[in-house]
Amino acid sequence: MTAPPGWRKHALIVAEDFAGMHAQGRGLAERAAMSWTFHAVPQRLKSRLPLHWLRAQSGRKKADGFRFDPSFTSGPDLVISIGGRGGVLGRQIGRACGVPVVQIQDPRRHRQDFSLVIANAHDAVKGDNVIEVRTALHDMTPARLAAAREKWEARLRDGEEKLLGVLLGGPNGRYRFGEPEAQALGRRIRGFLERTGMGCALVPSRRTSPQALRVMAAELSGTKCRTWQGQGADNPYVGVLSCADMLAVTVDSVSMISEAVATTAPVGLLALPGRSRRLSAFAATLKGLGRVQDFGGKNFENMSFSTVAHERVDDTSLAAREMCRRLFGAGFS
Repeated sequence: MTAPPGWRKHALIVAEDFAGMHAQGRGLAERAAMSWTFHAVPQRLKSRLPLHWLRAQSGRKKADGFRFDPSFTSGPDLVISIGGRGGVLGRQIGRACGVPVVQIQDPRRHRQDFSLVIANAHDAVKGDNVIEVRTALHDMTPARLAAAREKWEARLRDGEEKLLGVLLGGPNGRYRFGEPEAQALGRRIRGFLERTGMGCALVPSRRTSPQALRVMAAELSGTKCRTWQGQGADNPYVGVLSCADMLAVTVDSVSMISEAVATTAPVGLLALPGRSRRLSAFAATLKGLGRVQDFGGKNFENMSFSTVAHERVDDTSLAAREMCRRLFGAGFS
């Protein structure tokens, strides 16, 4: 996307301090060529917040726990709120600032109070202010993936011709992912690696229990699988997305699956015990596009011998373009 001439907007992103929410807000703002500031929702969100700082004179940089980007003295042009708690605070900030509020994810309440709601198709949210997307928003652009590939490929591949990237989520109230499930997944991945001869880079998330990870690592001992963990610049997650020839992702995470299908690698879904109507609908949409398959199926396994690049599925740019058109009358090319 290319911004129109003279485009200069600043977004305040309001959400709980989770990596996935950071990525959604940052991804939307950056695709819209906006600078941004992130504000984490306080752990104890009061019903009435001290928002007088928002109405303060131009030049005030810090008050009541909020910080503005020093180059933007007049406040944000847009509030991007994420999730339920982010939506509560975001609406109040937007009202006090007199700027539009764009809500990412279904807020479930007061939808009409947001300028726009960006919701996944599987949430079945309808309304004149709704932008429907097939995937979760994120910041996995081709440029970012290319940079990560250059940094990580030699380390992750470690001489292997073909690499399977495994992305693990965790239990979430809909799906179980404890030690028994880890053992079963480990056996399935082990069989796949033995049949295909691929190397493997396995990356847990913050929701993956240490006990489950130990069980899976034991099940995969003796294979070409390495477990990667790291923080900050040493976090291998984006590297695995960019370098893997094939990706396997547990079904519990819409965000990780969305980021996986934004690559050109074939994606297999690792089933877990449990059920979610919404997540099943999400998976069905991507299966209908031919973008994901069940991990371990014959068709998926046959792809280990293919060099065909798959089409990226990423609706973040679509959402950003439509947001700018509706709110600012801006046309992005």
